[in-house]
Amino acid sequence: MNDRAASQHSVAAAPQASRREENIGLLLVFLSALFWSFGGAIARFIETGDSWTVVFWRSFWAAAFLFGFMMWRDGWRGMLKMFGDMGLPGFAVALCFATASTSFVVALAYTTVANILLMQAGVPLIAALIAWVLFRERVAGATWAAIAAVICGVAIMVSESFNGQVSPIGDGLALLIAFAFSIATVITRRFAHVRMTPATCLGTVFAALFAFTQAEYLAVVPRDMGFLFAFGALNLGLGLACFATGARLIPAAFAALLGTFETILGPVWVWLIHAEVPSARTVLGGAVVFVALLVHIGLEFKRQTRPQKPGTTGMPSPH
Repeated sequence: MNDRAASQHSVAAAPQASRREENIGLLLVFLSALFWSFGGAIARFIETGDSWTVVFWRSFWAAAFLFGFMMWRDGWRGMLKMFGDMGLPGFAVALCFATASTSFVVALAYTTVANILLMQAGVPLIAALIAWVLFRERVAGATWAAIAAVICGVAIMVSESFNGQVSPIGDGLALLIAFAFSIATVITRRFAHVRMTPATCLGTVFAALFAFTQAEYLAVVPRDMGFLFAFGALNLGLGLACFATGARLIPAAFAALLGTFETILGPVWVWLIHAEVPSARTVLGGAVVFVALLVHIGLEFKRQTRPQKPGTTGMPSPH
């Protein structure tokens, strides 16, 4: 794909190749959202009582998958070069990802899947707010309105923790996940050389090492190990591999729009499989956040039909 500009094609053949690449990219990004959406449903099948044990094995299998994927795609030398080229920004993204993925597993013990995913729907807008605070990046008036809507929606969702209906730990961890991914998004936008796959792979290693120091035990029954493998290698690792490959072939706005399927489908799977019904405030607050996100994405489509840098997509929210 990088050699396409240097290749000599006929005028008629070039658009066809471009459309084919975009179609592949759209499919891969949709599949990534689909794989990620099953995270909560898979987690609910795991009976291991220690959340840190779950974090360790999920991170272990995700790291193993991502190392294998990069070895297959880039070779040993190419993989080492990608890790070396990340620098401090890549290290920071890895820490953010480790924080977010760990918090997701722990939060599942305290709140619903819908509560966690709907709060994360506002990540692009929270990232815009952080970029304005830290770097004074210009924020359009419509985006400010969307940010205000996200704040209101999150406030509605977390209000249940004030009256004791849900654990404040769960809502606090859900907010931590959203802010961690938002910071990672800002970093990847400011430092275009940060590659998503090696940075998140390093994040899974960080998460596994920390969980190893906190876990009460690591031994799990074969049934749980099967679900932990799916939770790490397939839900997290395969989803990230699809996104990292497909997002570079399509405009960023398309990637963001397809990514919303995770937020839509995640609570649906848990409801259908485990009968986990979100509360009325979660649905109301989440609807406010989700509508604000869709409005924001719609404005991006109007602002630019195609991005100036199709490969710059920011940080996804794989869990």
